[in-house]
Amino acid sequence: MDVKKSFFAPAKAWKFLTKKPVTIPMKDVLDKPREASDRYRGFHTNDWDKCVGCGTCSRICPAEAINMIEFKELPDEEGSKPERPVFDYGRCTFCGLCVDICTTNSLNMSKEYVHMSPDPEKFFFVPKKDGIHKMEMKEGYTRDDTSELLDLERVEMEHLPAEKRKGSFLEIVKGFSKQQAIDEAARCVECGICTKTCPAHMDIPDYIRDVYNDDLETGLVDLYKTNPLPAVCGRMCTHKCETVCTVGTRGEPVSIRWLKRYIVDSVSPEEYIKILNQETIKKIDGKIAIVGAGPAGLSAAYYLRGLGYEVTVYEAKSRVGGVLNYGGPLYRMPDEAVEQDVNYIKEIGVKILTNTRVGKDIKFEELQNNFDVVFVSTGFTDGRKINLPGEDGEHFMTAMEILEIMKDYSRGIGEKPYIPNKMVVIGGGNVAFDVARTMLRLQNIERGNSEVHVCALETTLEQMPSDWDEKNEGTEEGLHIHPGWGPVEIIRKNGKIEKVKFRKVLSVFDDTGRFNPTYDDSQTMEIEADMVVESVGQVPDYTYLPESLKEKVEMVRGRIKTDENGRVVNLPWLYAGGDIVHGPDIIHGIADGHNAARSIDEYLRSKK
Repeated sequence: MDVKKSFFAPAKAWKFLTKKPVTIPMKDVLDKPREASDRYRGFHTNDWDKCVGCGTCSRICPAEAINMIEFKELPDEEGSKPERPVFDYGRCTFCGLCVDICTTNSLNMSKEYVHMSPDPEKFFFVPKKDGIHKMEMKEGYTRDDTSELLDLERVEMEHLPAEKRKGSFLEIVKGFSKQQAIDEAARCVECGICTKTCPAHMDIPDYIRDVYNDDLETGLVDLYKTNPLPAVCGRMCTHKCETVCTVGTRGEPVSIRWLKRYIVDSVSPEEYIKILNQETIKKIDGKIAIVGAGPAGLSAAYYLRGLGYEVTVYEAKSRVGGVLNYGGPLYRMPDEAVEQDVNYIKEIGVKILTNTRVGKDIKFEELQNNFDVVFVSTGFTDGRKINLPGEDGEHFMTAMEILEIMKDYSRGIGEKPYIPNKMVVIGGGNVAFDVARTMLRLQNIERGNSEVHVCALETTLEQMPSDWDEKNEGTEEGLHIHPGWGPVEIIRKNGKIEKVKFRKVLSVFDDTGRFNPTYDDSQTMEIEADMVVESVGQVPDYTYLPESLKEKVEMVRGRIKTDENGRVVNLPWLYAGGDIVHGPDIIHGIADGHNAARSIDEYLRSKK
């Protein structure tokens, strides 16, 4: 509706011509600033205890008024950078975008708004929790639901429902569609904090950006820069990167592992080789023997071959991959994923000899004499026992023993294992759940029902070391999980297992943080079972090492001691990596292989 203004409307302002203007002395402004309105966009505050130096505020600033500066007093540790934002208030437009996108909720704006100086250099400030002038000022502008710039919820990935998956070995996770992957990639703020935490230091923001740009060829190349087993790690990586994802501070972390899987699953095997084989490998004089075709051995083989060396891998078993092939269940790690990675490593010229046990089929001394360098990565292949009364006898096994048998049977190439009516698994880690969930499937396939109990020392479900996926999905499938119970004995009758006795755990660690469980012997529990599996850790097998060499190799709690480059102490021609150096972890093994390859190259070049 049009409003007709009076002809005399401008004259109404004439009355102010004779009035004295209001002037507030600058001293009063500085000493007692007037209260600004609510949500006023004054100077910034930054809680350094919350801030992780991700730099998201700096990247979004349209005025380029924020720079990230390193501070020596800040720790350079996983999950953060020793940097904090510095504001140039000569540029800042006080738009508040930096506050809206702050991943940790550390950055806000106060009602403090007065700063005067004739020196333009004095408009640079490093705000802390008490602002820029270290004054107590009321909070001004903060982010709310309407100004939130981050998508805090993950794109939901399709999972096979529990009723379907518990009776089959079909892969549980279906993978992202193209649009789902792009939407999930869009959640990444490219801070790179994940890269520092990843043991292989993968360029995670780079390949996530490749997904967002739908440039999967570049994404595949970016993956292989630091990880020659992306199909494997896209499924079974411990994804430590996601635990420090800055988006996960206020919401759900970016699905880094699944985005890695999306890239490799979206490229056909033929295109895979075509994309990666764009450079001719130049031959370099030098022969390297690798003992063990697990993640560390395959990683070292890939990078050494890429440098031009002649590489031969010796694997005791018939299949390549180590724990990937004999530990990871098919519903988590289908054979096709392992073969996809292994086939490319073979394609570039790595020679892999299976069914060749070093120490038996070929002496270790032969490797020492015929190769310039030997890299050992034989893994933790044997299960640890706790010498529980009743262990001796039938239908008791360690996790590593039964996993291999069950996996070969589920592949259709091995003998049928004993399938109990009721099984107890002792242990609360991922391997324990691998055993329990695999047997649960075999029971359902065999009889249409299952009963598997998982008993762990940790007093709560949250404290159990297994991934939350394992506990959640296992419960959905019908596992019975009992945290806070320690085994006492396996009760047998006429040699057959009848039940397992447990006692209540009060604590697992003492005041110094050492493993030292305490119990309430008055609280006991018995679970009926006709099979028991212990999953309380794995141990290495060093029988392939000659006695003369064992005397020279330094061990620390069963692991081979190396320098930071993987070289065995006092033996310049011998390197080691993977479980036997750092303990079980796929991505750490891959990082060990890559690190050792660089060091071996330097060592061999120095000898020329």
